[in-house]
Amino acid sequence: MSGLELFAAALGVIAVWLTVKQNPWCWPIGLVMVSLYTWVFFEVKLYSDMLLQVVYAGLQIYGWWQWTRAGTMHDGREVSRLETRSIVQGLAIGAVGSLLLGAAMAHWRDAAQPWLDAALTGFSLVAQFWMAHKRLQCWALWFVLDVIFVGLFLYKGLYLTAALYALFTLIAVQGWREWRADPALQR
Repeated sequence: MSGLELFAAALGVIAVWLTVKQNPWCWPIGLVMVSLYTWVFFEVKLYSDMLLQVVYAGLQIYGWWQWTRAGTMHDGREVSRLETRSIVQGLAIGAVGSLLLGAAMAHWRDAAQPWLDAALTGFSLVAQFWMAHKRLQCWALWFVLDVIFVGLFLYKGLYLTAALYALFTLIAVQGWREWRADPALQR
């Protein structure tokens, strides 16, 4: 565990908790966190996760814009549900991305766990995109991914990051509960 990992983890807790509370400051704090984790994952050869953090940086900016500028009269987005078709499409995109990235990492890099890392990356991008659009189902997908991430990070000796993702798993449950009770979904 490094000081960098500790600081990134602390920012991660703050960012995800602010997301549950639908506070748009989750996005700039998340931007700093993912920037730090880019280096952490590079050091342990989780290259797909490293690339994921780079993409997350762009998605943090996109999410901040979606939550503060998109929507009717630029009031930001409201929580909504995905239709079954959109869920299937999102998961299919995640699967294709996972296969392509996994093949690339297995063939061209010395990546640790290239297929698992790629799958977590592909589906995390889907979850992050759904989160930027305030789709309730993002929390269910995050729950599944976070549980798997815990195992991967334990395997790689990133114990603090594993603990962070265990906490993210609990926060995902809370996010599901709070967003499901959001007045926008009751209309």
